[in-house]
Amino acid sequence: MLNRRPRRQVNQMNVVPYIDVMLVLLVIFMVTAPMFTPGVIDVPSVSRARNVDARPVEVVIEDSAHIIVKTADKSINAGSAEELVDIVKGLGSPDQAFAISANKDLKYSEVIHVADLLHKAGIKRVALTVKQGANG
Repeated sequence: MLNRRPRRQVNQMNVVPYIDVMLVLLVIFMVTAPMFTPGVIDVPSVSRARNVDARPVEVVIEDSAHIIVKTADKSINAGSAEELVDIVKGLGSPDQAFAISANKDLKYSEVIHVADLLHKAGIKRVALTVKQGANG
C-alpha cells in the first residue's frame, strides 16, 4: 500500500490577494483625488469696517540705553524703561499700533524687554520691523 502522510493544515494566511486589492484601490485613489475641487468658502461681510492707522508709532532701539519713540509729527527720547512706559501711555489709546525697530546687532533679549514694556503699558498691537531683502 501506498505510504501516504496525512495532510497537515496550513496555519498561514495567504495575503497575495489582499495586496492586489490594495494596489488597485491605491491606483483608483491616485487617479480620482486630483479630480475633486475644494469647496468654496463663503466669507461673511460687514457693512462698515474700522479704519486702520496707516502709520504706527515706531519705537527705535539704537542700543540698550537709547530708545526713541517716533510718531507722525515728533520724536521723543526715552532715557529709561519707566520713561518709555510713561511716553507710551501718554500717546493715546491701547489700540494704537506700535512697531519696534532695532539694530540687527542688538541682543534679542533687549528687543523682547521693550516689547514686554509696551505690553505692560497696555498696548495690544506690537510688531517688529524688518528690512526686506536677501542681504539685510
